[in-house]
Amino acid sequence: MTVSREVRLVARPDGEPVPSDFELAEVPVAEPGEGEVVVRNDWISVDPYMRGRMNDTKSYVPPFKLGEAMDGGAVGTVVASRAEAVPVGTTVLHGLGWREYATVDAGSVRAIDTTSASAEAYLGVLGLTGLTAYAGLTRIAPVKEGDVVFVSGAAGAVGSVAGQIARRLGASRVIGSAGGPQKAARLTGDFGYDVAIDYKEGRLEERLREAAPDGIDVYFDNVGGDHLRAALAALRLHGRVALCGAVAQYNAAGPVPGPDNLALAIGKRLTLRGFIASDHADLMPELAGFAASIRTEATVVDGIENAADAFLGLLRGANTGKMLVRL
Repeated sequence: MTVSREVRLVARPDGEPVPSDFELAEVPVAEPGEGEVVVRNDWISVDPYMRGRMNDTKSYVPPFKLGEAMDGGAVGTVVASRAEAVPVGTTVLHGLGWREYATVDAGSVRAIDTTSASAEAYLGVLGLTGLTAYAGLTRIAPVKEGDVVFVSGAAGAVGSVAGQIARRLGASRVIGSAGGPQKAARLTGDFGYDVAIDYKEGRLEERLREAAPDGIDVYFDNVGGDHLRAALAALRLHGRVALCGAVAQYNAAGPVPGPDNLALAIGKRLTLRGFIASDHADLMPELAGFAASIRTEATVVDGIENAADAFLGLLRGANTGKMLVRL
């Protein structure tokens, strides 16, 4: 019988997660029942939203259960099948990551074409990462021809795609923020941004005013906190904000105050709208048309035994582009 290693959450973090909040366990791989397949995972995704699932609070996805394997996006190869439609050898996308092998209902996997794109791309630009950026800039805070667009977390998985999509949608100027000079250089050198702001240098609001002296029209928010405050100050009349994430407060141990200039949204007639990418899955065919011309980047960590470290690094900003674990 095949043995699989899996990562479990064993303690709910108080503030920033630490290695002792996780454990690596070995379990036997269950034989597939009728209509099931066994997938050997080749790639798993670690994502910022998973930090929220480590808290025992109600949200749009259930919290992780203590003492059980966590889950998340994964791509792998079917190694055993009792489902005629998903034969052995099929490469599939599914939701039981954080483990080496997964026994899953065949109806919950999606066969993917790896002849035109790499398998891991379906966890990035061809998956929820790309969909998040595309939905945010076409449906939530639509970019119009000539708009000035600001993206925070611009060197991350979503941000590195969002800048390029904004440009394709007709933005006249695309501004991104990232942490550190190396990441900032990648924004303008590789990811289609006109201006890069290194927020670690400080003076965020002043730097944004310098980059967009006449203001911005769209803000794609991955960070919250001081970035949202700066964007509210810079937004023009009828500006739009796509509230995607708030990584600046994910590790907060207590309540976090909102921006103290939110009242600007009234006089400027701003639209601030939160969204979850999975609600906009109907946009996937449109996204596919954009994806071929988008430059992507991944930070790859090898081995299930290093998956928790990859996640901790993600929360500290150790990645450029998508953070992936290769098994």
